[in-house]
Amino acid sequence: MRIEELSIPQFLKQNLSRLGITSLYPPQEEAVREGILDGRNMIVATPTASGKTLLALMAAARHLEEGGKILYLVPLRALASEKLTDIEETLCRGTGYRAAASTGDYDSSDPWLANYDIIVATNEKADSLLRHGAKWMEDLTLVILDELHVLGDQDRGPTLEMVATRLRRRLPRAQVIGLSATVSNAWEIAEWLGGIAVVSDWRPVPLREGVLVDNVIEFSDGERVELPIMDRNVMVNAVLNTVAEGGQALVFASTRKKAEQYAAKIAQALSGRLQLTGDRERLEMYAGELLAEERSGFTEKLATLLSMGAAFHHAGLSYNQRRIIEEAFRSRVLKALVATPTLAAGVNLPARLVLITEVRRYVPGRGYLPIPILEYKQFCGRAGRPGYDEVGYALAIARRRDEKEYIMDKYVRGEPERVSSKLASERHLRFHVLALVAMGEAHTLSEIMGFFEGTFLAHVYGGHVIEGLVWEALGFLRGAELISERDGRIEATRLGRRVAQLYIDPLTALTLTQLFGEREGDVSVFGLLHAISMTPDIPSIPMKKLSPLTLEKELEVRGGLMRLPPEPGDEEYEDYMEAVRKALVLEAWIEEAQESELYDRFGVEPGDMAALRERASWIAYAASQIALITGHGELVKPLQTLSERLRHGVREELLPLVKLHGIGRVRARQLHRAGYTTPEKLRKATKQELIKITGIGEKLAEKILKQLQQ
Repeated sequence: MRIEELSIPQFLKQNLSRLGITSLYPPQEEAVREGILDGRNMIVATPTASGKTLLALMAAARHLEEGGKILYLVPLRALASEKLTDIEETLCRGTGYRAAASTGDYDSSDPWLANYDIIVATNEKADSLLRHGAKWMEDLTLVILDELHVLGDQDRGPTLEMVATRLRRRLPRAQVIGLSATVSNAWEIAEWLGGIAVVSDWRPVPLREGVLVDNVIEFSDGERVELPIMDRNVMVNAVLNTVAEGGQALVFASTRKKAEQYAAKIAQALSGRLQLTGDRERLEMYAGELLAEERSGFTEKLATLLSMGAAFHHAGLSYNQRRIIEEAFRSRVLKALVATPTLAAGVNLPARLVLITEVRRYVPGRGYLPIPILEYKQFCGRAGRPGYDEVGYALAIARRRDEKEYIMDKYVRGEPERVSSKLASERHLRFHVLALVAMGEAHTLSEIMGFFEGTFLAHVYGGHVIEGLVWEALGFLRGAELISERDGRIEATRLGRRVAQLYIDPLTALTLTQLFGEREGDVSVFGLLHAISMTPDIPSIPMKKLSPLTLEKELEVRGGLMRLPPEPGDEEYEDYMEAVRKALVLEAWIEEAQESELYDRFGVEPGDMAALRERASWIAYAASQIALITGHGELVKPLQTLSERLRHGVREELLPLVKLHGIGRVRARQLHRAGYTTPEKLRKATKQELIKITGIGEKLAEKILKQLQQ
């Protein structure tokens, strides 16, 4: 079926033609025949690169033409920017339609989004917008749920399920389209959403799955291929063979440490055996970009590997580092990328060879467990780059012959597990039950249960399975004084409503209110950092294990804690000391420690630091709001100031400067040292002085001065 034959707006036909898209793939044809362009709710479960996004955007074009408004939901921020680019190229170019992404700030209804036709948002941001009663959401006519298999994720799944349930209740006439590459029970989810499922295993680049043992590939169809020996290491040898034939390799490792080790082995082999002279200059350019940031042992290690043709990719990388690595891989100069599992779901980076090094993963307290088949299939989906590869290869490495049979039977020939609801957990239920009450959607137990009857969980198992858990959640919320009950009617307290809006775990609110009530005397900045670090909303990150003795010595020189340390052996001791570790890292950050110092002192990598400081900044702000409501007004200003310091990574005197766009922590300190300590003083600077002090370009200097004049 050709694009020209479709009943879609002319602007979309022109934009697709410009992009070289002239006809539909078979799964796309089936979806069109089944009514995706006619407003029918639909789950499209087809492999990676089979055109799912384009189907959703064609449906979106129809809605736009009829004056509709579209919400495109994704599970990760990285995907939001990727989808926004797709939308701008297909739906906005030359049309006047406007698209925007909204992924942060959980304390706003973002009224400015009313002026946009297509909004890309993370599931969590959409949940937050619903809690704030964003009026423009009532105008939505199409909701697209991307990466729908996230429903089965322990952490992110419940939020997606609640958002989908809320939107279906509020907008019963809106079309819902779900997209996923790996959903074995698509029909079940489609039934829940009141639609149908289009399921296909068709791929634009055929996929061959197999097992690699001792440099011999055994494919699922029984064919055996022996690889030429280019390296004694089985993994490295497979990568070298692929690169030698002009392809790229994507290797999945179970841990960050292994990802870095494997990347180093591959880089060494590439550097020693393969001629990369044609790409060497561009690799050096990308490596130089990495080193242009704050230098550390971590950054230098990554840059060195990149210059040799291989790199690693995991959550420890900063946003800019990920961007550079991904760009180098997409441009085909980076020959091999070793990644942890998060990459499979988060970024579209196909390669000719996908190599899965292990099908077991260590889980603390449980030992080594098999990875889900769904995750394995997600890995495989990255094999084969359309337009470059005629076939994609996905191979799992087996160390023994019996392991080969196990992998072949369970993973290669296996079907992904059913996507099941993860809503029935204490943590998620207290979080979402509070929101239901605070938003006024339910005021009795029967009304709350009535809402849950519309969830995927209830669709499969019946709502009664969580009635006891809902009752427990209400008991917790009542005890935390977040809700009150009179004559069977449940209302959110003032604190409860604010906690729901702030998008924090009710347990975080309870922890903070208890700490505020326990404190005696003045609280130091470190004491505030320690308090927010004790909440469940602050993530645990990989870092050096500082001994209890070291931590106790650090505490001796710091006063102003909200809660004194428990005795060693007390059940709260470990959690308390873990909060001390986090507080020390955050303290170093707001005292303007460089990336290299944070890495050397604490072993904290840039991506983890970004996640920690961003969350800590938000919880400090949330804590200021809780202090305001609970009668601890003297803490409001210190917590708000701390939130800003955490956001920018500066001492307090630099806050007025870093609020200027284009001036970060380093440039602000340079200007402060030069005597420009306030925006008022900086307004008197010339463009040349600004350039000389900070080393910025002429255009950025002009932008900064323009801000100051305004």
